Amino acid sequence: MTRLTHILRHPVKAIGYEEISGASLTKGRALPFDRHWAVAHAAAKFSGQPEAWHAKMNFLRGVAGPDLMAVQTRLDEAKGVLTLTHPRAATITVDPARDEAELLAWLASLWPKTRPAPSHVVSVPEQAMTDMPEPFIALLGLASNRALSQRMGRDLSIHRWRGNLWIDGWAPFEEFDLIGRRVRIGAAELNIVQRITRCGATRANPKTGREDADTLGTLNKAYGHQDFGVYALVTKEGPIATGDRVEIL
Repeated sequence: MTRLTHILRHPVKAIGYEEISGASLTKGRALPFDRHWAVAHAAAKFSGQPEAWHAKMNFLRGVAGPDLMAVQTRLDEAKGVLTLTHPRAATITVDPARDEAELLAWLASLWPKTRPAPSHVVSVPEQAMTDMPEPFIALLGLASNRALSQRMGRDLSIHRWRGNLWIDGWAPFEEFDLIGRRVRIGAAELNIVQRITRCGATRANPKTGREDADTLGTLNKAYGHQDFGVYALVTKEGPIATGDRVEIL
């Protein structure tokens, strides 16, 4: 039986990941608290707080600073504070808005000195700072990760891909065949819209923050593309939880 095995959110764009046991999906919204914040750099095309979505080139990203890929986060929703850990940095707990200076200083220790420095924390009401302006949720297949791992001769952590919902029970890359179809997960339904084209951030090991796997080269050589996972939009609201059955409609 096909099941939802992992639910992952990334409270700060490109900076850490957190596994949760359940969430409530809403039409017109991304996964709750996914990319709720982002950190702009000094060369961003805007200043202060933007009023709408902006492209990923304006923010700190794992492709430019692989060390960020090894950050783990834990969000206390009630208090609005984040705890961030990294194998080469002290653990901190911050309110991203109130403790901006502390967060920026912590990130600066992990960000390349040759890149524009971390500038300020961004949050736009009701707009996730995902790579696309649409309120997409990223669905990925565990079998696809296993197939790519086998080709590369090593186990690839699912956290390289920064997905939201991991599905077990589909054939390798079957998710690509579902574009234009709907899936039911728990009480929610989603329409699968398009493939996700990947960037070099996936080369970094989320345990170490070091680039150690040519994920893009392997995808291109083996499959003729560098796509992994699919974007979906919520069409029916409802709660989801790990272990929920996944049905193709």
